[in-house]
Amino acid sequence: MQTFWISLVAVTLAEIGDKTQLVAFMLATRFRQPLPIIAGLAVATTLNHVLAGTVGTLLGGWLNPVWLRWITGVGFLTMAAWALIPDRDASEPSWLARYGAFGTTLITFFLAEMGDKTQLATMALAAKFHAFVPVVAGTAMGMLVADVPAVFLGAGLQRKLPLHWIRGTAALVFAVLGVLTLLGYGSSMLK
Repeated sequence: MQTFWISLVAVTLAEIGDKTQLVAFMLATRFRQPLPIIAGLAVATTLNHVLAGTVGTLLGGWLNPVWLRWITGVGFLTMAAWALIPDRDASEPSWLARYGAFGTTLITFFLAEMGDKTQLATMALAAKFHAFVPVVAGTAMGMLVADVPAVFLGAGLQRKLPLHWIRGTAALVFAVLGVLTLLGYGSSMLK
């Protein structure tokens, strides 16, 4: 049980202010449907952390920090560009409308979590404790503890702030994170 709690606390703290928490916030402002978004977060997080726990348990230490830095940096810049794309008129089809709140959350959150510090933390914890189930359960729950409030906050703030301000701020944060990551800042976390 101690491994579960260590995993939960470690990932909850790592997730606060993380890009995937910002993704949860962004999706909430875009869709304004908290329950499908939370369900998508739960499924994506569980799948992602099962993958991370498996890799950590079987192949601990296999990620090359240089590749991870470039993949993560480009991912941040891609999310910055996506954040700037305004919602389309309801009559225009978009990939967001095609997959709905749940599907878009599932896909976006799963991809955003790839190579993230919480995924790396899950790998490291699984490798350290050799306890797949408590680690994955704790890290997945830690993600939800940090991200579910962001969903409700995002849905509430959207009513009070213009969406273009929220979208622009999210894009700026992702762009800064992307550039800093590509320049190697914060890479000590990835070693």
